Amino acid sequence: MNQPSESPFPQALVDAFRRQPDAAAFEYRGRAVPRREVLELASRCVRGLRAAGTGPGSSVAVAAGVTPEAFALHLAVHLLGARLTGLRPGLPPRHLAQLLADGIDVLVHDGPSGTPDLFAAAGTTGRLRLEQDLLSTPEAAAPDDLAARGRPDDIALITLTSGSTGHPKGCAHTYRSLSTSWSWQPARWTARTAALAAAYARFLLFGTLTSAVIFEHLGLCLLGGGTAVIPDPPPSFPEVFARHRVTACLLTVPRLHHILDTLRTEPVDTGSLRALLVAGSPLAPHRLAEAVDRLGPVVHQGYGQTETGMLTLLTPDDLARGPRSVFGSVGRPLDGVEISVRDPADGQPPAEGATGEIWVRTAGALACYWRDPAETRAVLRDGWVRTRDLGRLDEHGFLRLTGRTRDVIIVNAVLHYAGALEQALTGHPDVDQAYVVGAPDERTGEAAHAFVVPAAGRRPDDAALRAHVAAELGPASVPATITVIRDVPVAAGGKPDKKALLASLGDAGGTG
Repeated sequence: MNQPSESPFPQALVDAFRRQPDAAAFEYRGRAVPRREVLELASRCVRGLRAAGTGPGSSVAVAAGVTPEAFALHLAVHLLGARLTGLRPGLPPRHLAQLLADGIDVLVHDGPSGTPDLFAAAGTTGRLRLEQDLLSTPEAAAPDDLAARGRPDDIALITLTSGSTGHPKGCAHTYRSLSTSWSWQPARWTARTAALAAAYARFLLFGTLTSAVIFEHLGLCLLGGGTAVIPDPPPSFPEVFARHRVTACLLTVPRLHHILDTLRTEPVDTGSLRALLVAGSPLAPHRLAEAVDRLGPVVHQGYGQTETGMLTLLTPDDLARGPRSVFGSVGRPLDGVEISVRDPADGQPPAEGATGEIWVRTAGALACYWRDPAETRAVLRDGWVRTRDLGRLDEHGFLRLTGRTRDVIIVNAVLHYAGALEQALTGHPDVDQAYVVGAPDERTGEAAHAFVVPAAGRRPDDAALRAHVAAELGPASVPATITVIRDVPVAAGGKPDKKALLASLGDAGGTG
Protein backbone atom coordinates (compact mmCIF):
# COMPACT_ATOMS: atom_id res chain seq x y z
CA MET A 1 0.00 0.00 0.00
CA ASN A 2 1.31 3.45 -0.88
CA GLN A 3 2.21 5.55 2.13
CA PRO A 4 0.62 9.05 2.15
CA SER A 5 2.94 11.96 1.53
CA GLU A 6 3.74 14.33 4.37
CA SER A 7 1.55 17.40 4.66
CA PRO A 8 1.77 20.49 6.84
CA PHE A 9 0.02 20.32 10.20
CA PRO A 10 -2.96 19.90 10.54
CA GLN A 11 -3.75 19.14 6.86
CA ALA A 12 -3.33 15.38 7.31
CA LEU A 13 -6.26 15.35 9.72
CA VAL A 14 -8.50 17.41 7.45
CA ASP A 15 -7.71 15.09 4.54
CA ALA A 16 -8.38 12.00 6.67
CA PHE A 17 -11.76 13.39 7.75
CA ARG A 18 -12.68 14.13 4.14
CA ARG A 19 -11.93 10.54 3.15
CA GLN A 20 -14.38 9.19 5.77
CA PRO A 21 -16.93 12.01 6.21
CA ASP A 22 -19.64 9.88 7.82
CA ALA A 23 -17.40 8.06 10.32
CA ALA A 24 -17.72 9.21 13.91
CA ALA A 25 -14.92 11.49 15.06
CA PHE A 26 -16.41 11.89 18.54
CA GLU A 27 -19.07 10.35 20.69
CA TYR A 28 -20.47 13.03 22.98
CA ARG A 29 -23.54 13.02 25.21
CA GLY A 30 -24.71 9.81 23.60
CA ARG A 31 -24.44 11.13 20.04
CA ALA A 32 -22.00 10.19 17.31
CA VAL A 33 -20.48 13.32 15.79
CA PRO A 34 -19.41 12.56 12.20
CA ARG A 35 -16.19 13.89 10.77
CA ARG A 36 -17.93 16.07 8.22
CA GLU A 37 -19.68 17.88 11.08
CA VAL A 38 -16.36 18.57 12.82
CA LEU A 39 -15.03 20.03 9.57
CA GLU A 40 -18.12 22.21 9.27
CA LEU A 41 -17.60 23.47 12.82
CA ALA A 42 -13.93 24.14 12.10
CA SER A 43 -14.85 26.02 8.92
CA ARG A 44 -17.21 28.28 10.88
CA CYS A 45 -14.48 28.94 13.45
CA VAL A 46 -11.99 29.75 10.68
CA ARG A 47 -14.34 32.33 9.21
CA GLY A 48 -15.14 33.89 12.57
CA LEU A 49 -11.50 34.09 13.63
CA ARG A 50 -10.49 35.47 10.24
CA ALA A 51 -13.13 38.19 10.59
CA ALA A 52 -11.56 39.07 13.95
CA GLY A 53 -8.18 39.56 12.28
CA THR A 54 -6.62 36.18 13.05
CA GLY A 55 -4.08 34.82 10.58
CA PRO A 56 -0.50 33.51 10.37
CA GLY A 57 1.49 34.82 13.32
CA SER A 58 -1.54 35.87 15.38
CA SER A 59 -1.84 34.72 18.98
CA VAL A 60 -5.01 33.06 20.29
CA ALA A 61 -5.60 31.92 23.86
CA VAL A 62 -8.25 29.23 24.27
CA ALA A 63 -10.21 28.36 27.41
CA ALA A 64 -12.68 25.61 26.61
CA GLY A 65 -13.79 22.21 27.81
CA VAL A 66 -13.54 18.79 26.22
CA THR A 67 -16.14 18.96 23.44
CA PRO A 68 -16.22 18.44 19.67
CA GLU A 69 -16.77 22.19 19.31
CA ALA A 70 -13.65 22.99 21.33
CA PHE A 71 -11.61 20.58 19.23
CA ALA A 72 -12.94 22.25 16.06
CA LEU A 73 -11.78 25.59 17.49
CA HIS A 74 -8.26 24.23 18.08
CA LEU A 75 -8.23 22.87 14.54
CA ALA A 76 -9.34 26.24 13.14
CA VAL A 77 -6.63 28.20 14.97
CA HIS A 78 -4.01 25.89 13.48
CA LEU A 79 -5.50 26.00 9.99
CA LEU A 80 -5.14 29.78 10.11
CA GLY A 81 -1.47 29.45 11.06
CA ALA A 82 -1.92 31.25 14.38
CA ARG A 83 -0.26 30.54 17.72
CA LEU A 84 -2.51 28.72 20.19
CA THR A 85 -1.99 28.96 23.94
CA GLY A 86 -4.25 26.53 25.79
CA LEU A 87 -5.48 27.64 29.21
CA ARG A 88 -6.15 24.52 31.24
CA PRO A 89 -8.80 24.47 33.98
CA GLY A 90 -7.66 25.40 37.46
CA LEU A 91 -4.91 27.88 36.59
CA PRO A 92 -4.64 30.38 39.46
CA PRO A 93 -5.52 34.02 38.67
CA ARG A 94 -1.90 35.21 38.79
CA HIS A 95 -0.85 32.61 36.19
CA LEU A 96 -3.81 33.49 33.98
CA ALA A 97 -2.90 37.17 34.19
CA GLN A 98 0.74 36.50 33.26
CA LEU A 99 -0.24 34.33 30.30
CA LEU A 100 -2.90 36.66 28.93
CA ALA A 101 -0.63 39.72 29.26
CA ASP A 102 1.94 38.06 27.01
CA GLY A 103 1.02 39.31 23.54
CA ILE A 104 -2.32 37.54 23.21
CA ASP A 105 -4.40 39.02 20.37
CA VAL A 106 -7.69 37.36 21.23
CA LEU A 107 -9.12 35.11 23.95
CA VAL A 108 -11.71 32.54 22.88
CA HIS A 109 -13.76 30.79 25.54
CA ASP A 110 -16.81 28.60 25.73
CA GLY A 111 -19.71 29.30 28.06
CA PRO A 112 -18.64 27.22 31.08
CA SER A 113 -15.06 28.53 30.91
CA GLY A 114 -16.09 32.19 30.94
CA THR A 115 -15.42 32.75 34.64
CA PRO A 116 -14.91 36.06 36.46
CA ASP A 117 -11.27 35.10 37.13
CA LEU A 118 -10.69 34.55 33.42
CA PHE A 119 -12.28 37.85 32.44
CA ALA A 120 -10.41 39.77 35.13
CA ALA A 121 -7.11 38.26 33.96
CA ALA A 122 -7.92 39.07 30.32
CA GLY A 123 -8.29 42.79 31.03
CA THR A 124 -8.57 44.63 27.72
CA THR A 125 -7.67 41.61 25.58
CA GLY A 126 -10.31 41.03 22.91
CA ARG A 127 -12.70 38.22 23.75
CA LEU A 128 -14.81 35.91 21.60
CA ARG A 129 -17.33 33.39 22.83
CA LEU A 130 -17.13 30.12 20.94
CA GLU A 131 -20.86 29.46 20.69
CA GLN A 132 -22.08 32.98 19.92
CA ASP A 133 -19.21 34.60 18.03
CA LEU A 134 -17.72 31.73 16.04
CA LEU A 135 -20.09 28.79 15.64
CA SER A 136 -22.92 31.11 14.60
CA THR A 137 -20.83 32.70 11.83
CA PRO A 138 -23.27 33.43 8.97
CA GLU A 139 -20.78 33.97 6.16
CA ALA A 140 -20.72 31.38 3.39
CA ALA A 141 -17.95 28.83 3.43
CA ALA A 142 -14.95 29.49 1.23
CA PRO A 143 -13.07 26.75 -0.65
CA ASP A 144 -9.87 27.45 1.26
CA ASP A 145 -11.37 27.50 4.79
CA LEU A 146 -9.80 24.11 5.52
CA ALA A 147 -6.40 24.69 3.93
CA ALA A 148 -3.43 24.74 6.33
CA ARG A 149 -1.68 28.13 6.32
CA GLY A 150 0.92 27.62 9.04
CA ARG A 151 4.43 28.82 8.23
CA PRO A 152 6.96 26.10 9.14
CA ASP A 153 9.02 28.13 11.60
CA ASP A 154 6.14 29.97 13.27
CA ILE A 155 5.11 28.85 16.74
CA ALA A 156 1.93 26.77 16.42
CA LEU A 157 1.28 25.69 19.98
CA ILE A 158 2.30 26.70 23.48
CA THR A 159 1.61 23.94 25.95
CA LEU A 160 2.06 24.62 29.64
CA THR A 161 4.07 22.35 31.91
CA SER A 162 2.55 21.27 35.21
CA GLY A 163 4.03 24.18 37.16
CA SER A 164 5.52 21.91 39.82
CA THR A 165 8.46 24.33 40.17
CA GLY A 166 6.17 27.27 40.94
CA HIS A 167 5.17 28.65 37.54
CA PRO A 168 4.17 26.70 34.43
CA LYS A 169 6.63 27.03 31.56
CA GLY A 170 5.34 27.44 28.03
CA CYS A 171 6.70 24.77 25.67
CA ALA A 172 6.61 26.29 22.19
CA HIS A 173 6.30 23.96 19.21
CA THR A 174 6.54 25.11 15.61
CA TYR A 175 4.36 24.10 12.69
CA ARG A 176 7.38 22.24 11.37
CA SER A 177 7.74 20.13 14.54
CA LEU A 178 4.02 19.32 14.67
CA SER A 179 4.13 18.34 11.01
CA THR A 180 6.74 15.71 11.90
CA SER A 181 5.22 14.65 15.23
CA TRP A 182 5.07 10.86 15.68
CA SER A 183 1.30 10.79 16.15
CA TRP A 184 0.14 13.59 13.83
CA GLN A 185 2.01 12.57 10.64
CA PRO A 186 0.74 9.24 9.23
CA ALA A 187 3.38 9.33 6.50
CA ARG A 188 5.94 8.58 9.24
CA TRP A 189 4.02 5.82 11.00
CA THR A 190 5.88 2.57 11.42
CA ALA A 191 4.28 -0.82 12.03
CA ARG A 192 4.52 -0.24 15.80
CA THR A 193 2.72 3.12 15.58
CA ALA A 194 0.06 1.78 13.23
CA ALA A 195 -0.60 -1.17 15.55
CA LEU A 196 -1.11 1.20 18.48
CA ALA A 197 -3.39 3.43 16.41
CA ALA A 198 -5.50 0.40 15.45
CA ALA A 199 -6.17 -0.22 19.14
CA TYR A 200 -7.51 3.33 19.52
CA ALA A 201 -10.84 2.55 17.84
CA ARG A 202 -12.70 3.98 20.86
CA PHE A 203 -10.31 6.25 22.76
CA LEU A 204 -11.53 7.65 26.09
CA LEU A 205 -11.06 11.43 25.95
CA PHE A 206 -11.31 13.31 29.25
CA GLY A 207 -9.49 15.94 31.28
CA THR A 208 -8.40 18.79 29.03
CA LEU A 209 -7.54 19.34 25.38
CA THR A 210 -4.61 21.52 26.51
CA SER A 211 -2.62 18.51 27.75
CA ALA A 212 0.38 17.69 25.54
CA VAL A 213 -0.04 13.96 26.04
CA ILE A 214 -3.80 14.04 25.38
CA PHE A 215 -3.12 16.11 22.27
CA GLU A 216 -0.76 13.59 20.68
CA HIS A 217 -2.82 10.51 21.54
CA LEU A 218 -6.01 12.14 20.30
CA GLY A 219 -4.21 12.67 17.01
CA LEU A 220 -3.27 8.99 16.93
CA CYS A 221 -6.92 8.01 17.46
CA LEU A 222 -8.44 10.34 14.87
CA LEU A 223 -5.82 9.79 12.18
CA GLY A 224 -6.10 6.04 12.68
CA GLY A 225 -9.83 6.18 11.95
CA GLY A 226 -10.95 5.90 15.57
CA THR A 227 -13.59 7.65 17.63
CA ALA A 228 -12.81 9.81 20.67
CA VAL A 229 -15.39 8.97 23.33
CA ILE A 230 -16.10 11.86 25.71
CA PRO A 231 -17.76 10.64 28.95
CA ASP A 232 -19.81 12.75 31.32
CA PRO A 233 -17.38 14.28 33.83
CA PRO A 234 -15.97 13.09 36.05
CA PRO A 235 -15.53 9.58 34.60
CA SER A 236 -15.80 6.73 37.08
CA PHE A 237 -12.98 4.21 36.72
CA PRO A 238 -12.98 1.35 35.85
CA GLU A 239 -16.75 1.29 35.22
CA VAL A 240 -16.41 3.79 32.37
CA PHE A 241 -14.60 1.18 30.27
CA ALA A 242 -17.60 -1.14 30.19
CA ARG A 243 -20.19 1.64 29.91
CA HIS A 244 -18.63 3.10 26.75
CA ARG A 245 -16.95 -0.05 25.32
CA VAL A 246 -13.62 1.76 25.49
CA THR A 247 -10.75 0.15 23.58
CA ALA A 248 -7.97 2.58 24.56
CA CYS A 249 -7.24 4.90 27.43
CA LEU A 250 -4.37 7.00 28.69
CA LEU A 251 -3.91 6.95 32.48
CA THR A 252 -1.69 8.39 35.18
CA VAL A 253 -0.15 6.00 37.69
CA PRO A 254 -2.41 7.04 40.62
CA ARG A 255 -5.50 6.36 38.50
CA LEU A 256 -4.16 2.92 37.57
CA HIS A 257 -3.63 2.21 41.29
CA HIS A 258 -7.28 3.08 41.90
CA ILE A 259 -8.43 0.79 39.08
CA LEU A 260 -6.39 -2.14 40.36
CA ASP A 261 -7.57 -1.62 43.94
CA THR A 262 -11.19 -1.58 42.73
CA LEU A 263 -10.77 -4.73 40.64
CA ARG A 264 -9.52 -6.62 43.70
CA THR A 265 -13.00 -6.46 45.22
CA GLU A 266 -15.44 -5.55 42.44
CA PRO A 267 -16.06 -7.50 39.21
CA VAL A 268 -15.90 -4.95 36.38
CA ASP A 269 -15.86 -5.90 32.71
CA THR A 270 -12.69 -4.49 31.11
CA GLY A 271 -12.76 -6.88 28.16
CA SER A 272 -13.19 -4.14 25.57
CA LEU A 273 -9.71 -2.73 26.29
CA ARG A 274 -7.01 -3.22 23.70
CA ALA A 275 -4.52 -0.57 24.84
CA LEU A 276 -4.19 0.91 28.32
CA LEU A 277 -1.25 3.29 28.31
CA VAL A 278 0.17 4.39 31.67
CA ALA A 279 2.41 7.45 31.87
CA GLY A 280 3.30 10.52 33.90
CA SER A 281 5.32 9.06 36.77
CA PRO A 282 7.21 5.86 37.65
CA LEU A 283 5.21 2.64 37.98
CA ALA A 284 6.61 0.02 40.37
CA PRO A 285 7.34 -3.35 38.70
CA HIS A 286 4.99 -5.25 41.01
CA ARG A 287 2.12 -2.93 40.13
CA LEU A 288 2.83 -3.28 36.42
CA ALA A 289 2.81 -7.07 36.82
CA GLU A 290 -0.53 -6.87 38.67
CA ALA A 291 -1.98 -4.69 35.91
CA VAL A 292 -0.99 -7.24 33.27
CA ASP A 293 -2.44 -10.05 35.39
CA ARG A 294 -5.79 -8.32 35.97
CA LEU A 295 -6.27 -6.55 32.65
CA GLY A 296 -4.51 -8.89 30.23
CA PRO A 297 -2.09 -8.17 27.36
CA VAL A 298 -3.27 -4.58 26.87
CA VAL A 299 -1.00 -2.67 29.24
CA HIS A 300 1.54 -0.25 27.78
CA GLN A 301 3.87 2.06 29.65
CA GLY A 302 5.05 5.28 28.06
CA TYR A 303 7.64 7.88 28.93
CA GLY A 304 7.82 11.39 27.59
CA GLN A 305 7.62 15.07 28.42
CA THR A 306 5.60 18.11 27.47
CA GLU A 307 8.78 19.34 25.79
CA THR A 308 9.26 16.27 23.59
CA GLY A 309 6.11 14.22 23.34
CA MET A 310 6.27 10.48 23.97
CA LEU A 311 9.80 9.10 23.79
CA THR A 312 9.63 5.41 24.72
CA LEU A 313 7.00 2.70 24.80
CA LEU A 314 6.81 -0.58 26.66
CA THR A 315 4.37 -2.86 24.84
CA PRO A 316 2.47 -6.02 25.83
CA ASP A 317 4.75 -7.94 23.47
CA ASP A 318 7.79 -6.62 25.35
CA LEU A 319 6.22 -7.70 28.64
CA ALA A 320 5.31 -11.15 27.33
CA ARG A 321 8.47 -11.96 25.38
CA GLY A 322 11.22 -9.78 26.81
CA PRO A 323 13.47 -10.47 29.79
CA ARG A 324 11.88 -10.19 33.24
CA SER A 325 13.86 -6.99 33.79
CA VAL A 326 11.62 -5.10 31.33
CA PHE A 327 9.09 -4.74 34.16
CA GLY A 328 11.42 -2.15 35.67
CA SER A 329 11.77 -0.20 32.42
CA VAL A 330 9.72 2.29 30.40
CA GLY A 331 10.37 0.52 27.12
CA ARG A 332 12.41 1.23 24.03
CA PRO A 333 12.70 4.49 22.09
CA LEU A 334 10.02 5.24 19.54
CA ASP A 335 11.13 5.22 15.93
CA GLY A 336 12.91 8.49 15.18
CA VAL A 337 13.85 9.14 18.81
CA GLU A 338 17.52 9.13 19.79
CA ILE A 339 18.48 8.70 23.45
CA SER A 340 21.86 9.46 24.97
CA VAL A 341 22.75 8.96 28.63
CA ARG A 342 25.25 11.54 29.90
CA ASP A 343 26.96 12.65 33.09
CA PRO A 344 24.77 15.40 34.65
CA ALA A 345 27.84 17.43 35.60
CA ASP A 346 29.66 17.70 32.26
CA GLY A 347 27.34 16.21 29.61
CA GLN A 348 29.84 13.47 28.76
CA PRO A 349 28.95 9.76 28.48
CA PRO A 350 29.30 7.95 31.83
CA ALA A 351 30.82 4.51 32.24
CA GLU A 352 29.07 1.88 30.15
CA GLY A 353 25.82 0.84 31.79
CA ALA A 354 26.01 3.59 34.40
CA THR A 355 23.19 5.93 35.31
CA GLY A 356 23.22 9.44 33.88
CA GLU A 357 20.99 12.23 32.64
CA ILE A 358 18.79 11.34 29.68
CA TRP A 359 19.30 13.52 26.59
CA VAL A 360 16.97 13.04 23.61
CA ARG A 361 16.78 14.14 20.01
CA THR A 362 13.46 14.04 18.16
CA ALA A 363 11.93 16.03 15.32
CA GLY A 364 8.86 16.83 17.41
CA ALA A 365 10.70 18.57 20.25
CA LEU A 366 9.97 22.11 21.40
CA ALA A 367 11.64 25.06 19.70
CA CYS A 368 12.02 27.00 22.95
CA TYR A 369 10.44 27.88 26.25
CA TRP A 370 8.25 30.84 25.38
CA ARG A 371 9.86 34.13 26.48
CA ASP A 372 12.39 32.26 28.63
CA PRO A 373 15.78 32.31 26.90
CA ALA A 374 17.71 31.26 30.02
CA GLU A 375 15.67 28.09 30.48
CA THR A 376 15.85 27.43 26.73
CA ARG A 377 19.66 27.61 26.81
CA ALA A 378 19.76 25.28 29.81
CA VAL A 379 17.64 22.57 28.18
CA LEU A 380 18.31 22.77 24.41
CA ARG A 381 21.87 21.84 23.40
CA ASP A 382 22.88 21.43 19.74
CA GLY A 383 19.62 19.76 18.75
CA TRP A 384 19.37 17.70 21.93
CA VAL A 385 16.89 18.14 24.79
CA ARG A 386 18.10 17.63 28.34
CA THR A 387 15.20 15.87 30.03
CA ARG A 388 16.67 16.33 33.54
CA ASP A 389 15.59 12.76 34.19
CA LEU A 390 18.07 10.14 35.32
CA GLY A 391 18.32 6.63 33.95
CA ARG A 392 20.22 4.14 31.88
CA LEU A 393 19.78 2.03 28.77
CA ASP A 394 20.16 -1.68 29.48
CA GLU A 395 21.79 -4.24 27.23
CA HIS A 396 18.47 -4.91 25.47
CA GLY A 397 17.86 -1.24 24.62
CA PHE A 398 15.21 -0.66 27.30
CA LEU A 399 15.30 2.59 29.23
CA ARG A 400 15.25 2.43 33.02
CA LEU A 401 14.43 5.61 34.96
CA THR A 402 15.98 6.26 38.37
CA GLY A 403 14.94 9.81 39.27
CA ARG A 404 15.29 13.47 38.35
CA THR A 405 18.45 15.56 38.41
CA ARG A 406 16.63 18.29 40.33
CA ASP A 407 14.80 15.92 42.66
CA VAL A 408 17.77 15.67 44.96
CA ILE A 409 18.13 15.94 48.71
CA ILE A 410 21.50 17.12 50.03
CA VAL A 411 22.13 15.49 53.40
CA ASN A 412 25.42 16.38 55.09
CA ALA A 413 26.69 17.70 51.73
CA VAL A 414 25.96 14.34 50.04
CA LEU A 415 23.45 14.14 47.15
CA HIS A 416 20.65 11.60 47.48
CA TYR A 417 18.22 11.14 44.59
CA ALA A 418 14.59 10.80 45.65
CA GLY A 419 13.90 8.36 42.82
CA ALA A 420 16.51 5.89 44.04
CA LEU A 421 15.11 6.00 47.57
CA GLU A 422 11.58 5.44 46.26
CA GLN A 423 12.68 2.46 44.20
CA ALA A 424 14.44 0.94 47.20
CA LEU A 425 11.35 1.31 49.39
CA THR A 426 8.97 -0.15 46.80
CA GLY A 427 11.30 -3.12 46.56
CA HIS A 428 10.17 -4.15 50.06
CA PRO A 429 7.20 -6.57 49.99
CA ASP A 430 5.25 -4.52 52.55
CA VAL A 431 5.28 -1.36 50.39
CA ASP A 432 3.00 -0.69 47.44
CA GLN A 433 4.01 2.92 46.70
CA ALA A 434 6.73 5.22 48.03
CA TYR A 435 7.32 8.96 47.72
CA VAL A 436 10.31 10.87 49.08
CA VAL A 437 10.59 14.61 49.65
CA GLY A 438 13.33 16.80 51.06
CA ALA A 439 12.96 19.46 53.74
CA PRO A 440 15.40 21.81 55.51
CA ASP A 441 17.09 20.35 58.57
CA GLU A 442 19.12 22.26 61.16
CA ARG A 443 21.62 19.44 61.66
CA THR A 444 22.13 18.05 58.16
CA GLY A 445 21.14 20.91 55.85
CA GLU A 446 18.34 18.85 54.35
CA ALA A 447 16.65 15.61 55.34
CA ALA A 448 14.81 12.97 53.33
CA HIS A 449 11.27 12.16 54.40
CA ALA A 450 9.52 9.08 53.01
CA PHE A 451 5.81 8.40 52.67
CA VAL A 452 4.74 4.83 51.94
CA VAL A 453 1.42 3.26 50.97
CA PRO A 454 1.23 -0.30 52.35
CA ALA A 455 0.84 -3.30 50.10
CA ALA A 456 -2.56 -4.97 50.42
CA GLY A 457 -2.90 -6.74 53.75
CA ARG A 458 0.54 -5.59 54.96
CA ARG A 459 1.70 -3.37 57.83
CA PRO A 460 5.12 -1.90 57.07
CA ASP A 461 7.53 -1.97 59.99
CA ASP A 462 9.66 1.14 60.35
CA ALA A 463 12.79 -0.69 61.43
CA ALA A 464 12.48 -3.24 58.63
CA LEU A 465 12.11 -0.53 55.99
CA ARG A 466 15.14 1.33 57.32
CA ALA A 467 17.21 -1.84 57.26
CA HIS A 468 16.05 -2.55 53.71
CA VAL A 469 17.08 0.92 52.46
CA ALA A 470 20.42 0.66 54.27
CA ALA A 471 21.10 -2.70 52.62
CA GLU A 472 20.15 -1.35 49.17
CA LEU A 473 21.77 2.09 49.23
CA GLY A 474 23.87 2.36 52.39
CA PRO A 475 23.11 3.64 55.92
CA ALA A 476 23.53 7.29 54.89
CA SER A 477 20.51 6.97 52.55
CA VAL A 478 18.02 5.96 55.23
CA PRO A 479 15.23 8.59 55.38
CA ALA A 480 14.91 10.76 58.47
CA THR A 481 11.23 9.82 58.76
CA ILE A 482 9.03 7.16 57.22
CA THR A 483 5.31 7.88 57.32
CA VAL A 484 2.64 5.34 56.42
CA ILE A 485 -0.22 6.90 54.46
CA ARG A 486 -3.40 5.40 53.09
CA ASP A 487 -3.36 7.21 49.72
CA VAL A 488 -1.03 9.62 48.00
CA PRO A 489 -2.48 13.07 47.29
CA VAL A 490 -2.88 13.77 43.60
CA ALA A 491 -2.22 17.12 41.90
CA ALA A 492 -4.57 18.65 39.33
CA GLY A 493 -2.60 17.07 36.46
CA GLY A 494 -3.09 13.58 37.89
CA LYS A 495 0.46 13.08 39.19
CA PRO A 496 1.43 12.42 42.83
CA ASP A 497 1.45 15.74 44.71
CA LYS A 498 4.78 15.98 46.51
CA LYS A 499 4.04 19.57 47.52
CA ALA A 500 1.10 18.32 49.57
CA LEU A 501 3.28 15.63 51.14
CA LEU A 502 5.90 18.24 52.03
CA ALA A 503 3.22 20.47 53.55
CA SER A 504 2.03 17.57 55.70
CA LEU A 505 5.41 16.99 57.33
CA GLY A 506 4.47 19.02 60.38
CA ASP A 507 1.63 16.61 61.10
CA ALA A 508 3.31 13.42 59.86
CA GLY A 509 3.49 10.52 62.18
CA GLY A 510 6.87 9.22 61.02
CA THR A 511 9.81 8.50 63.28
CA GLY A 512 13.31 9.88 63.06
